[in-house]
Amino acid sequence: MNPSAASAPRLEMRGISKTFGPIRALSGVTLSAHAGEVHALMGENGAGKSTLMKILSGAYRADPGGEVRIDGRPMPMGDPIRAKAAGVAVIYQELSLSPNLSVAQNMFLGAEPNRFGLVDKAEMRRRAAPILQRLGIGFGPDTKVGSLSLGERQMVEIARALTTDARLIVMDEPTTSLTERETERLFEVIAGLKAAGIAVIYISHRMEEVYRLSDRVSVLRDGAFVGSLDRGELSADRLVSMMVGRDLSSFYKKEHRAPQADRRTVLAVRGLGDGRRVRDCSFDVFAGEVLGIAGLVGSGRTELARLVFGADRATGGTVELDGRPLALATPRDAIDAGIAYLTEDRKGLGLFLDMSLADNVNIGVIGRDAGRGGLRDFAKARARAEDAVKRLSIRTRGTRINVGALSGGNQQKVLLARLLETRPRVIILDEPTRGVDVGAKSEIYRIIDQLAAAGIGIVAISSDLPEIVGIADRVLVMREGRIAGEVAAAPGRPIDQEAIMSLSTGSAGPHQTASARTPIKGEAR
Repeated sequence: MNPSAASAPRLEMRGISKTFGPIRALSGVTLSAHAGEVHALMGENGAGKSTLMKILSGAYRADPGGEVRIDGRPMPMGDPIRAKAAGVAVIYQELSLSPNLSVAQNMFLGAEPNRFGLVDKAEMRRRAAPILQRLGIGFGPDTKVGSLSLGERQMVEIARALTTDARLIVMDEPTTSLTERETERLFEVIAGLKAAGIAVIYISHRMEEVYRLSDRVSVLRDGAFVGSLDRGELSADRLVSMMVGRDLSSFYKKEHRAPQADRRTVLAVRGLGDGRRVRDCSFDVFAGEVLGIAGLVGSGRTELARLVFGADRATGGTVELDGRPLALATPRDAIDAGIAYLTEDRKGLGLFLDMSLADNVNIGVIGRDAGRGGLRDFAKARARAEDAVKRLSIRTRGTRINVGALSGGNQQKVLLARLLETRPRVIILDEPTRGVDVGAKSEIYRIIDQLAAAGIGIVAISSDLPEIVGIADRVLVMREGRIAGEVAAAPGRPIDQEAIMSLSTGSAGPHQTASARTPIKGEAR
């Protein structure tokens, strides 16, 4: 039974509006959640989800006219202490734990039990232990948080929420940095919270998680409430249409270009390997095509890309660009030759988050901006950044804003802008839409198709099968460090996901046909 039909709402937010100066972030939003319900909240970055949750947590005060009720009782807004006392707990995407303290100390931080004016550590451990046991956590209350994995730290955040007798827990993109195993454990904990009658508001861009967990989904768009769907009503088409105002069919290119023998090869890789994670890989990339690389986690996809880009040292094999053999000792060699690489870790390895948008766009081509006397021509750099903002539809208040303040999708477009300034012949995109919302994905797909139409060879690596099938003209499938086969589109027939999975798992041999509809080529020479 849907919890909404069985009980009065645990949470009611009615007519919630919020303005920041001239900017209207929320406009009359209504949201409810019931005891024992997982209620997913979806929407593009900038749709108002975080602002709404900050109002719920007391971090923001809503504009006059709205109200928040917990179990039917009005809750004062703009007061985090009162919100916490009412049973509201918010677990943000960026965890707020102190790594130098123990698990128990983090759980009771700011609300430590005391005796004679001193912190009662024994009482803290005694109260922490049953909460950790309830969550099925294997480490103890004295464990230092700094020694835990991200998934384990996520559990500490949930344990901290339970110390306050939370009745409503908000989880904001909780699986972004978790492994598959940690994610599964989190889902088990959420099921336990649901069974205990706790309401969970689950914010995520990942539709597969929403399908699996949610009893209901509500969607915000441009600061307004669009509507809610019960579990039985969920579909990708309906959710996408609600979030971005257009249907799923507009996301990917409508026609794939089948490979032709007379198409010009821009990148030729032969026998490339590092002797450990990548072995004897050979493939071609044609001008103007999108070549997908698929495979299970650990199959060697990223490792192969890093070898082509010179980020890791190859022990054998060759790389040619436009028929010219390349000696790739460093990434700089690849960039100078005409190969660009978008890393899967844009925050750790791609962007300089504390630098401006303009500096991030220009950092790879500073040498072009030498003016009189060898001084940098800042006007030229600024114009380049402003042109990138227009071309790639980067949403920003200006080019001087720190790139760390932008949404994930706009950060990804800034990184793409930097790569394009190097004027590449081939672009390798490793998980190009990881951690970005649905609307930003659509824009990135449009950019990829435009680059291919301009004759650039694109190599796209993705763990999202619908994505790789949607954007690629053909797909190489990796398994255990080797290219297991190729799945190509045929006239009038799209690339088949089942064929890709057959090759990924080894259920189809390299010279077998994994699908009756899609031709599979054998292992590359």
